[in-house]
Amino acid sequence: MGHVTEKTPEAKLLVVDDEPNIRELLATSLRFAGFEVAAASNGREALEIAEQFQPDLAVLDVMLPDMDGFAVTRKLRSAGKLFPVLFLTARDDTDDKITGLTVGGDDYVTKPFSLDEVVARIRAVLRRTAPFDDEDAVLSIDNLELDDDAHEVRRSGEMIDLSPTEFKLLRYLMMNPNRVLSKQQILDHVWDYNFNGDASIVESYISYLRRKIDSGSEGAPMIQTKRGVGYVLQTWERRQRTRGH
Repeated sequence: MGHVTEKTPEAKLLVVDDEPNIRELLATSLRFAGFEVAAASNGREALEIAEQFQPDLAVLDVMLPDMDGFAVTRKLRSAGKLFPVLFLTARDDTDDKITGLTVGGDDYVTKPFSLDEVVARIRAVLRRTAPFDDEDAVLSIDNLELDDDAHEVRRSGEMIDLSPTEFKLLRYLMMNPNRVLSKQQILDHVWDYNFNGDASIVESYISYLRRKIDSGSEGAPMIQTKRGVGYVLQTWERRQRTRGH
C-alpha cells in the first residue's frame, strides 16, 4: 500500500484579523492555496505566535482591538522580526498606506478584497523578498555595502536597518549604478506587478530609503531624482563630475 507524501507548504503565513469570519475564510483559502497558516485575533496574540511559529509573511489587519497593525509591525521590527507584512486596510486611505510603508510594511490590500488578489499579492511579496541566487552576494559602491546573504546594509561601516522591500529597491539601484531608472522599471523589478500604475509608492519608498542611506553623509546624496525621468544611484566620481569639480 502506497503512502501519501505531505507536500511541503509554499510558505508559512500568519493571518491576523479580529473578525472571525474573515480570519477563517483567509486561513482556509490560504491553506487550500498551499500555505501553512497560523491565525491570531489581536496584536498580542500575533506577537506571541510570531515568536513560536516563525512565519515567512504576515497578513495583518490594520484595525485590531488591542493595538493597530502598525504598532504590531513596529514591535515585530524592533524584536528583529524582518519577515514581510501585507496590510489589510478597511478604507482606501493613502495615509494608512504611507504609515504602513513607514513602519516597515511591504504591501497592502483594501477591504473588501478578492481572495485571488490576496494570494497573488502574497506570492509577489514573497518573490521580491526572497534571497537572491547570484554569486555576487556582496554589492559595494563607494562606502555603501549590501550583503545579500546576511541581509545587511552598511554605509561607512555603520549598519542601516532596512525593510525587505527597501532592501530589494536598494539592491536594484546598486546593480544599476549611474543609470537612471524610471518609476515603471522600478515597479516592474521591485514589485513584480504595478499598483494599477500607482507610481507614488515608488516615490514614498525612495524618500524613506534616501533618508536612511544619505542621512548624515556629506556632499550630494547618492540617490538622485531626475525630474520627470526617474531615480539614479550615483557613484562618488559621477557626483563630483556632475557638480563640475
